Amino acid sequence: MSNKSSSNNIFIALMVAGFLGVVGYMMFVNFFQSDVKPVEYAACETEVAPDGVTPVYLDLELKTGNVLLELRPDLAPNHVERLKSLAEQGFYDGIVFHRVIEGFMAQTGDPTGTGMGGSELPDLAAEFTNTPYTCGTIGMARSQDPNSANSQFFITFDDARFLDGQYTVLGFVRDGMEHIHQIKKGQGSNGAVSNPDKMISLKVTNPTS
Repeated sequence: MSNKSSSNNIFIALMVAGFLGVVGYMMFVNFFQSDVKPVEYAACETEVAPDGVTPVYLDLELKTGNVLLELRPDLAPNHVERLKSLAEQGFYDGIVFHRVIEGFMAQTGDPTGTGMGGSELPDLAAEFTNTPYTCGTIGMARSQDPNSANSQFFITFDDARFLDGQYTVLGFVRDGMEHIHQIKKGQGSNGAVSNPDKMISLKVTNPTS
């Protein structure tokens, strides 16, 4: 056999082996991808509003979908009114989640995105209750001064009972908790987020309409 024929045969063998390798790889990838399922999150079991209480509902639009927030004026009337008023003004539209800690909470509501800002309205006096911080609880962020909450709020990913009685609870996530879980997480113990996700919009809504 000539060297030329031998070279051609080797070349063809390599081409066939390469083709079969690509086909095998694609079959391998498709096999495992077909077995991958989206992560599912259980709905949070949170306190139901008692008879006679009319909650305020906010529609939070995120990049992955919409979240229904139920604010409870019986728990924190002044804080609920603050979020409602700012939402009606479009204050929260486009504000980022500047601090997000895996397994703890996602914090937003600061127009500066630094955690140091707020609205031009005066700070609010604390409205602490014995309502427990469980999965899907909405709380007001503050500084060391208990009476310093303004516009920033956070949503818990899981139970955070060490916050009980120290941060004002103003409501709960009623639907769409799976989208809260998908908010981009921060790094380090303080949860500062690089290129953070944002609230596309936060608007007052009527879920029964």
